[in-house]
Amino acid sequence: MTIRWALGLRSGFKEGLNRLRAGMQGPWLIVLALLLVPEFLLAQIMPGTASQPAGISTSPGAVSAAPSSIGASAPAGYILSPNDQVSVEVFGEDDLRTNGRLNPEGNLSVPLLGSIHLAGLTLTQAASKLTDLYGRDYLVNPRVNVMLLSYAKRRFSILGQVNRPGSYEMPESSPGGIDLLEAVALAGGYTRIAAPERITVRRHNGNGDQVFKVNAKRFTKGSGGGFLVEPGDTITVGESIF
Repeated sequence: MTIRWALGLRSGFKEGLNRLRAGMQGPWLIVLALLLVPEFLLAQIMPGTASQPAGISTSPGAVSAAPSSIGASAPAGYILSPNDQVSVEVFGEDDLRTNGRLNPEGNLSVPLLGSIHLAGLTLTQAASKLTDLYGRDYLVNPRVNVMLLSYAKRRFSILGQVNRPGSYEMPESSPGGIDLLEAVALAGGYTRIAAPERITVRRHNGNGDQVFKVNAKRFTKGSGGGFLVEPGDTITVGESIF
């Protein structure tokens, strides 16, 4: 359609010039031609600046896309924990949409409901809990979706006979834990005097500290038969006894 319009404008321009040549002489012909040429050239270079048919708007707000949330790729059965960032959507109720991070106690501030404890639940369980709470007093047959936007920073510590002892973040692809040999690799591998058969892993949970004694010599990296290091674990690699 733009091509037809441009061709029509070009032929109209030529026709106007012919009429001017036939009916007018002298300086007036030159002045009018100079007035017409810039508009013609602008139309060829920027056809979008030409007048639009009635009823068609080119303003930025004329076409609007529905907002979309891009979430983290949560593994199946992922358990929410403090500082995870989530999005909550109630279908058909845009004013109830929210997103935020779970506070250190594992609670999220939700419109109408207030502070709701979601840590320790899967995304499906969190959605079911919010659905139930909204359905009790506020909405009829609510449909709630909970999506993980980003993980909380999860770290583990590794000490002893590794080349770079310290605290490390869990890879985003494995927020729930990584293999012990992968943790050692992140810390630069074993030192020359390390004893892989004498590794301890200290883990804190609701029942207190647990200590695991691990013989990593029995593990082959990538075989799937290793020890899973979880967020918050402290690994200590022992020293060889000569």
